[in-house]
Amino acid sequence: MASSNNSTSKKEAKSAMDRFKTEVASELGVNLKEGYNGDLTSREAGSVGGEMVKRMIKKQEEQMK
Repeated sequence: MASSNNSTSKKEAKSAMDRFKTEVASELGVNLKEGYNGDLTSREAGSVGGEMVKRMIKKQEEQMK
């Protein structure tokens, strides 16, 4: 039973990260689609990932105050 619960948690976490990535990409004007995104430039992909990390760090710092 614990394995099933862990599997559900992983699916929920992946889904949340996918929504977050899509939101950030949209705000940055990067055309991110579901599935394979091999047509993105390194700059586009890096800007999305970098912005995600900045926001996660900022949120964690706010929670630690």
